[in-house]
Amino acid sequence: MAIERSDVCLIMIDATVGFTEQDSKIAGLAHESGKASIIVVNKWDAVEKNDKTMNEYRKKLENDFSFMSYAPMVFISAKTGQRLDRLFELIITVVNSAAMRITTGMLNDLLAEATARVQPPTDKGRRLKILYMTQASVKPPTFVFFVNSAELFHFSYQRYLENRIRETFGMQGTPIRFIIRERGEKKNN
Repeated sequence: MAIERSDVCLIMIDATVGFTEQDSKIAGLAHESGKASIIVVNKWDAVEKNDKTMNEYRKKLENDFSFMSYAPMVFISAKTGQRLDRLFELIITVVNSAAMRITTGMLNDLLAEATARVQPPTDKGRRLKILYMTQASVKPPTFVFFVNSAELFHFSYQRYLENRIRETFGMQGTPIRFIIRERGEKKNN
């Protein structure tokens, strides 16, 4: 219920314990609910460190949270207040990303540029045609693609377009949802 009521979920990891199955379950629930999320590693002051510790810990967590690659990560100490200001800045950024509205014109400009850079997939001589896209809702940002054939809209191409949207509009910390709608080809008379 707390996840449903929230705008941003802070997935709190105890740095002295590491990633647990319970952390994975909570993060999975937040992701499935479409909630903006931040991975917060607490008790960072209690970990013995060298110059590589944070990068090694970050890489391990990126692997553990691979299904939430959009979620930023911050290392804090609630006890000492270390990096709490950074956490609050990230919360504001993530809330704004989840509520961002993008005009249809801007989305279709991005779509034209993205499809010119990487051609849509083909199968047995048929090429995916993305007629246009629009944003249907926020929290999480949901985009509707109107295409000639939904089966040609391969997951890898969807991932490419998601990455282009994130790159262009800076959508950090929020899942992005796609709805694929198939439109019939116009008949020539």
